[in-house]
Amino acid sequence: MSTLIHIPTPLRAYAGQHATVEVEAATVGEALRRLVERHTELARHLYDGDGRLRRFVNVYRNDEDVRHLSREATPLANGDTLSIVPSIAGGAEPSAPAPPRGPRAAPDWATGADGKPALSQDELLRYSRHLILPEVGLDGQRRLKAASVLIVGAGGLGSPLALYLAAAGVGRIGIVDFDVVDESNLQRQILHGTSAVGTPKLQSAAARLRDLNPNVRVDGYETRLTSENALELMKPYDVIVDGTDNFPTRYLVNDACVLLGKPNVYGSIFRFEGQASVFDARVGPCYRCLYPDPPPPGLVPSCAEGGVLGVLPGVIGVIQGVETLKQILGVGESLVGRLMLFDALAMRFRELKLRKDPQCPVCGEHPTVTQLIDYEQFCGLTPAAEAEESAARWEIDAKTLAARVAQGDDLVLVDVREPHEFQIARIEGAKLIPLNSLPARLAELDSSREIVLHCHHGQRSMRALEYLYSSGFRKLKNLHGGIDEWSRQVDPAVPRY
Repeated sequence: MSTLIHIPTPLRAYAGQHATVEVEAATVGEALRRLVERHTELARHLYDGDGRLRRFVNVYRNDEDVRHLSREATPLANGDTLSIVPSIAGGAEPSAPAPPRGPRAAPDWATGADGKPALSQDELLRYSRHLILPEVGLDGQRRLKAASVLIVGAGGLGSPLALYLAAAGVGRIGIVDFDVVDESNLQRQILHGTSAVGTPKLQSAAARLRDLNPNVRVDGYETRLTSENALELMKPYDVIVDGTDNFPTRYLVNDACVLLGKPNVYGSIFRFEGQASVFDARVGPCYRCLYPDPPPPGLVPSCAEGGVLGVLPGVIGVIQGVETLKQILGVGESLVGRLMLFDALAMRFRELKLRKDPQCPVCGEHPTVTQLIDYEQFCGLTPAAEAEESAARWEIDAKTLAARVAQGDDLVLVDVREPHEFQIARIEGAKLIPLNSLPARLAELDSSREIVLHCHHGQRSMRALEYLYSSGFRKLKNLHGGIDEWSRQVDPAVPRY
């Protein structure tokens, strides 16, 4: 039977650097013997002096430990795989005396005489764990120092990504972000701390990254990425990393990367799930090949509405960091042509194959998008002027609502959040009808009375208003800013979350 044996990294040096070895065998024991016959140095790592499998090496047939099957007598079927899983060390290490500080001359072989950027003696020490990796080494570390990466967004994904790229020694890191640090960011955006609340994220990020690695250049762009500035901002960088949280910017990043011929390291998160890939139209599909059209506005809630497990962007952001470093170093197998899905609740990764779409309007055989377009219009978003006009018609601010309630106006307050949110904070007298149950509970509402809808920040309640209007209700208002604005402007006793 043909069996593929997966060789772990620690043992590949004794197997000709092969990641997999295919053998013909009927049992696990026979497969391992065929393996060590071919790569004799593996024998002492797999077997003790008495010829028994070592107790710090486990062998799995597919996803089952053979110790719980028939051990080495476990039969193999055609197409079965074996995985050798040895114990490995890692994590904390014993403390050692700190080396003397201050600038020191680098050895001659670490200078930039060959045209690559030089590494100082301090950098050689800082990156020592990279330098002893054959796949990185001195040449690879110089590549990292010469490289430049633009991160779009200094939020949940951008935080771990920027930290690890700076720690790895990427020479130039650009960050595009125009937001300020808010208390609600700190649960997941680990670039920022409590002392940075109220300050621009770029300022907080730059200070943290320079403290982490003063050898790295950090360039901040405190602006919204638009069709007018995207090509100019992205052109100087080798790799673009998508850490955005909205569809217009995501399509903008994709199209600009296609037009510029640059790799786009993609990540997205929601609640307990995440996605990651690398889109590079020069050698594979782009984001539009995967998602030709954006979802209708409001159909897919944001993390502010749906929530996100704080550690999830750390997992996906680190995967983006790994893929970025691999792009720079030119090692390993990238996620180009593959979509990785992560389910934190199940703690499972799945992988799907992606193909280039020959009809793709950006990277296909006959592209129709040859320059950047209006991405808010493409995603079906209402232009700002129209949105303001609509808000003036349908929205009511917190102070006005409080005054009307105080004077006894006949209003029905409807909260369209979820029950677990209602437990955190509520407006006195509000009736809870979650958005997804609204169609089934229309009979509970009186269309002759004025209904004021609210949610956390106002987005879901506006969707509820649109649904009620389409169902014949006309006396409708949406609380601008939701219960969060009510807490800010009217009743601080209502908890903010």
